[in-house]
This record gives sequence, C-alpha cells and structure tokens, in this order.
Amino acid sequence: MESVVVILARGGSRGIPRKNITNFCGKPLIAWTIEQAQAADAISSVWVSSDDVEILDVSRHFGAEVIKRPSAIANDEASSEAGWLHALDFFEAKNIAVDNLVTPQCTSPVRTPSDFDSAISIFERDSLDSLFSSTVLPDFNLWRADKSGSLNSFTYNYRRRERRQEKDEQFLENGSFWLTRPRIMREQGNRLGGNIGVWHMEFWKSFQIDEPEDLEFCETLMRHYLPDQIAP
Repeated sequence: MESVVVILARGGSRGIPRKNITNFCGKPLIAWTIEQAQAADAISSVWVSSDDVEILDVSRHFGAEVIKRPSAIANDEASSEAGWLHALDFFEAKNIAVDNLVTPQCTSPVRTPSDFDSAISIFERDSLDSLFSSTVLPDFNLWRADKSGSLNSFTYNYRRRERRQEKDEQFLENGSFWLTRPRIMREQGNRLGGNIGVWHMEFWKSFQIDEPEDLEFCETLMRHYLPDQIAP
C-alpha cells in the first residue's frame, strides 16, 4: 500500500514570522516532520505543499519532494482540505499512486517515526477510512459559556463529580497527524469520515507550536523525551 505524506506549509504565519522554517532544536521546524516521515518504514514518499519558494527550497534540501500550491488556497481563509485536495489532483495528473494520505502538521514536531508506522498498521488492520492522532484525557473538566454568559459544564456533571477511574475515556484530537483514504477526502471534502479510528500518543507529544513561547516549551519536551533525535 502506498502511504504518501503531504505536509502543508504556507509562507504566511501570524504568531511566529516564517514559523515553518524557524529554528527548532538546531534545524528548520519543517525538517523534523520531513525526517520523521522519511524514517518511517510504512511511508512511501514525503511531499511538502507550499506557496513559498524558500519553504520549498528548504524542504528539498531535507529530502522532500515538493508541490507548488496556489496562493489562493494558502491564505488565512483557506482550509487544509483545500491544500490536500490540490495535492491529490497533482498526484493524479502525475500518475502517482496514493492509497493512504498521511497529513502531519509540521507545527507538532514532538513525535517519532514509529507513531506513523503504528498508526498505518492499525489503519490497514482495521480497514479504516480515516484516523486521527490523539491523547487520552481521562479527567478533563471543561466548561463553556452560553450566549447569556452562563457557565455550563459539558464534559462532566459538576453536581455528581465522578472519580477519575469512573469516567469514560475522552480522546483529544491532538493535531499531530491524520490518515485518510483519498476517496473519503474527495467525496466528503474532509480529513475524517467513514470508519474512523484513532492512534493514541503520549500526552507530551500533543503540543503545537503557534506562539513564540511554544517554541521553547516544545524544545524542552524534545530534548527531555527524544534526545536521540537531536544531533549532538
């Protein structure tokens, strides 16, 4: 089965200028996801889709193949699905087979190649149509305000606080990556659909880089939990 990675990395970013190629643990942020995917046995090829020439050049340098994405589907309003559908059209035009579309976010670099391999194994074993990476939150008490400003608990009943051991597992879609059959992406215009599965990751792998302080925090996680990925 051809499991093809497509990493979306547009040039514009608000919280951190040039975020996708900013330095993270000694190399451009996007390089981590490229190299993790390349090191996974189940991945057939790794592609980066971007509207930005410098990002495409950096991606080539680290061994990825590239797709030039039109700026119209690489702005703040464009959905990720638009970028992935553009990539599927590109592959179809080039006669590149894609059985499983693997879509990691380069802003979630704290992961391992085995996360990809294990998720793809589950995807095939269980004949899934889509899958999301996740972490389990057994004791996550969320509240929200309604239009009047009144607060309501919606992940638990505050009138009857259960012990952590009594609660059902809650799966946080942690944004590290998704797997999707191309048919599902085309038919539903969504990364998730059909028979949906999940790959559970450790909580420390579930953080995303959006703001400058996230860089330092995720670097700390990387150096503590995955020092072997960092060159001396």
